[in-house]
Amino acid sequence: MTRVLILVENLSVPFDRRVWQESLALTRAGHEVVVICPRGARRDTEPEIVIDGVRILRYPLRAATGGPAGYVREYGLALWHTIRLALRVRREGPVDVVQACNPPDLLFLAALPLLVGGAKFVFDHHDLVPELFRSRFAGGGEWLFRVAVVLERITFALADAVISTNESYRRVALTRGHKRPELVQVVRSAPDLTRFLQRDPVPSLRRGRAYLAAYVGVMGPQDGVDYALRALAYLHHDMGRDDLHTIFMGSGDAFDEMVVLARELGLSDHVEFTGRVSDEFLQHCLSTADVCLSPDPRNPLNDVSTMNKVVEYMAMGRPLVSFDLVEARVSAGAAAVYVPPNDEAAFGKELGALLDDPDRRREMGEIGRARVADELSWAVSERNLVAFYERLVAGGRRRRGGARGR
Repeated sequence: MTRVLILVENLSVPFDRRVWQESLALTRAGHEVVVICPRGARRDTEPEIVIDGVRILRYPLRAATGGPAGYVREYGLALWHTIRLALRVRREGPVDVVQACNPPDLLFLAALPLLVGGAKFVFDHHDLVPELFRSRFAGGGEWLFRVAVVLERITFALADAVISTNESYRRVALTRGHKRPELVQVVRSAPDLTRFLQRDPVPSLRRGRAYLAAYVGVMGPQDGVDYALRALAYLHHDMGRDDLHTIFMGSGDAFDEMVVLARELGLSDHVEFTGRVSDEFLQHCLSTADVCLSPDPRNPLNDVSTMNKVVEYMAMGRPLVSFDLVEARVSAGAAAVYVPPNDEAAFGKELGALLDDPDRRREMGEIGRARVADELSWAVSERNLVAFYERLVAGGRRRRGGARGR
């Protein structure tokens, strides 16, 4: 039996849906899986637990605040705990594979003691961290960007193989990371259609209005909730529409700021912020929504990143409005209406036009649902992941030099 240690810093598990799906897939394939991750604030709080055969070790961590210095504090503490727990896992028995899920690109430091013992190192590339910092801090934080570039290079150099979330990230692994093509596998983040189910609509979620729009996802500076709010302000105030209620589901370090912005834009009667919600509420809300929102602005990170919410909207048969981003088009195809990047007025106008066209909404929803079922569901990703691990394990113990010659 192959023993796999998965390292995560960004979210707790199983709240981190991608990592949890990967863990379950590997367990079903016969591997022993141990996950090290931070504790959640209201859920995933146990220091140690076994769920569905996956052992999870969690450490206390408070998310960064206060700009770049906050990330230094957060990542330093997370790294210390991760190293401590990884050494504990190694003492209990040999580890065959260490899978590090970024951000940050620091987790190779926790993996090093296990790599010396012969474990293989897999880089599960969730985010382009240099672009992430550049997008979050704009003109500031240049020193953090430069450090991130170096850490990414080291992570790629040490990796025996790379898991990419889409083809754009795979190209980064091949070019910037200098990995050989056979060492890079695309495993898309995707909903499990056996669990992520369409449910009966709940009309009361419209709060007495004719239509409901929905957003689900993280609320950070780069996620575009502020763009969505300004687009809604244009729709309600400039276009004079009073027939739409919008629910924003999710949390993040910009959550409080977004609540204040909604009030300043005069949207308090039109929008609702729920924070993090249960899967059941999420599915009922998306099943009720007439249109879903994907307001991620164009920046170096978003343009080439696959947004989980886009595929989740499609899985529920919902049409969506999105800025015109490279990977948004790859994922959504004809299931989305695309507007010029970062144009909030255009976003509001297209949202209104879509609300007025029920036949188009229905057709787009059907296209999206079929696309997920045929190409983008977790069943497809799971097959790719398991086959990737079969090849990795068949290669024996760790070898030096996973990089492609220049």
